[in-house]
Amino acid sequence: MKKILFVNQDTIPYVDETEQARLGMQIPNKLQDNDCEIRTFMPLWGNINERRGQLHEVIRLSGLNIPICDYDHQLIIKVASIPQTKLQVYFIDNDDFFARKAQTVDAEGKPFSDNDERAAFFARGVIETIKKLHWIPDYIICNGWMSAMLPILVREAYKSEPAIAEAKIITCIYNETPEAVFNKVKKEALYFNSINADLLHDYSDIMNETDIVKIAIDYSDGIIAALPDSYEPALSYAREQGKRVMDYIADDSAASYNAFIESL
Repeated sequence: MKKILFVNQDTIPYVDETEQARLGMQIPNKLQDNDCEIRTFMPLWGNINERRGQLHEVIRLSGLNIPICDYDHQLIIKVASIPQTKLQVYFIDNDDFFARKAQTVDAEGKPFSDNDERAAFFARGVIETIKKLHWIPDYIICNGWMSAMLPILVREAYKSEPAIAEAKIITCIYNETPEAVFNKVKKEALYFNSINADLLHDYSDIMNETDIVKIAIDYSDGIIAALPDSYEPALSYAREQGKRVMDYIADDSAASYNAFIESL
């Protein structure tokens, strides 16, 4: 039985329905119904109604302090089950990063200035929780630019960690442009273990949207065009780098995802 970790920016029914949020629930659910073992993670955005969603804290997984840009941030893990499915969702929470009511942009529609640190904390939180779960995924599927830092963290900072070191990483590309989430990304947000200025010398000191695309794809094994209008510069770059790319498939079938990940 394949073990697949989904790292989602959004998942219905916990946030408003978008194509990304819909697929964040639909694809894991379909794969689980096709004899795959699934774990799903997302940020605990401040606009999520915890009572309505029946979230509860998992004490044994919570409490770790994760340093981002020289400041420690406490990791809180909560969990809930999606109604009428067998799916559980683990939520990455921290008051510094996720208590605000808006998800990635402020009242003027501008990305929050600390989205780089939030994304780094989210990715580190997922990895640290998987370690505590003693669950070893065969594949990691990243959905949304808030998960863009996970591939490099797995491949570099956690390359000696047996819980995830051997997993194949797939990045799904949607129609949201990276600049809709990030107005900048400080290299320091990624610094951990072997990730340092020397490793990141090919990227800008203040990384822009092109760097975010590159860093997600460079450290992924495969790329999926999740929508018919998926962000074309990312798909083009992936093909230029010789990455395996799955073009958009209209029926969202579990079979197509299964076949692609098994081909990696």
